Amino acid sequence: MTNEELIQSLKKIVKPYIQDEAAFDKLTKDTRFIEDLKVNSANLVDIILDVEDEFDIIIEDEAMEEMLNVKAAMDIISTKLADK
Repeated sequence: MTNEELIQSLKKIVKPYIQDEAAFDKLTKDTRFIEDLKVNSANLVDIILDVEDEFDIIIEDEAMEEMLNVKAAMDIISTKLADK
């Protein structure tokens, strides 16, 4: 899966939870879920669960705590997919 495909998949997963449409439209690897997209912490857990379902992976607690921006999410997903 390319980085662009991964970003597009993440955008589909994150979209229902965002509160800042302008930041979402300019989403990059550096976009932070809570600060930039205004996703609340409860919804961040929902996003992580959706990522697990979408990619058929399990994200451990330590990785969940690191998954605060798009790049971290991409790194975690890529690592998990490579380990399958």
